[in-house]
Amino acid sequence: MRRPFLGRAAPLAAAAAVLLLGLAGVAHAQDGDVAQSLASLLPAGDAAVSGRIVQLFGLVTVLSIAPGLLVMVTSFTRIVIALSILRTGLGLQTTPANLILISLALFMTFFVMSPTFDKAWQDGLKPMMNNEISEEVAFTRIAEPFREFMLGQVRESDLALFGGIAEATDRSRVPPLEQGSAEDGVVEFRVLIPAFMISELRRGFEIGFLIVLPFLVIDMIVATLTMSMGMMMLPPTIISLPFKILFFILIDGWNMLSGSLVRSFF
Repeated sequence: MRRPFLGRAAPLAAAAAVLLLGLAGVAHAQDGDVAQSLASLLPAGDAAVSGRIVQLFGLVTVLSIAPGLLVMVTSFTRIVIALSILRTGLGLQTTPANLILISLALFMTFFVMSPTFDKAWQDGLKPMMNNEISEEVAFTRIAEPFREFMLGQVRESDLALFGGIAEATDRSRVPPLEQGSAEDGVVEFRVLIPAFMISELRRGFEIGFLIVLPFLVIDMIVATLTMSMGMMMLPPTIISLPFKILFFILIDGWNMLSGSLVRSFF
C-alpha cells in the first residue's frame, strides 16, 4: 500500500534540510568525498542521466522550502518566540533588530540540533552521496533523527489530537499511529509535524509569560508612582523603560535566557 504523499515527502524534505545545513556545517566532510559524490550524480547512460536529472530537479524543488522545514522540525520556533516576547516585554519595538534576533535564534537552533544534524549526515546523507546505500534507505535514516527529536518534545495531547483527526478522516489508508502510541516511534510525519509545532508554540508562550512577568511588575510600580505624583500626561513606559533595561542587564538576562532556552530541549 502506498504511503500518503506527506509521509513520503517529509523524509525527502528532511534530507534537503540536512543537505543545505550539513554541507556548510559538518567540518569533517572531506572535499574529495563531496567532489566524488557530485561526480557520481551523472553516471553513464541516457536513461540513468535522465533519472538523475529528475532527482536533481526534485531536490532543488525541496531545497526551496528548506527555510520552512527549519521552522517545522527544529527548535527554531520556541527560541524565536521567546526572543520576540522578550523584546516586547522590554518595550523596545525595533531593538534588537529582527535580523539580530533571527540570527541568534538560528545559531541557537544549530547548537541544539547539531547532534540530530550530525546523525542524519553520518547515517543517511553521506552514505547516499557516496552511493553506499539507496535513496529509500537514506531517506529513512535521515528522517529518523528528526522523528526522535520531535517525539521527545511533542506533547501527548497534541499528538493524540492530530492522530485522532487523521485516523477519523483517513481510515482507508495507512493509519497515522500504526501501534497507537508515540513510544513505538512509528508516528507518521503528517501527524507528528503539526503536533510538534503547536507543542513548540505552547512552550514558547509559556516561556514568554515568565519573561514578561517581571517587566510587567516594573511597569505597574512605575505607573502607580507616576499617578500618585499627579503626572497624568507622562506615559509610564518612558520612565519604566530604562529601569527594565537596567534590571535585565543586572541579572545578566541574555546569558540566563539563552541557557534556559537551550536546556529546555535536553
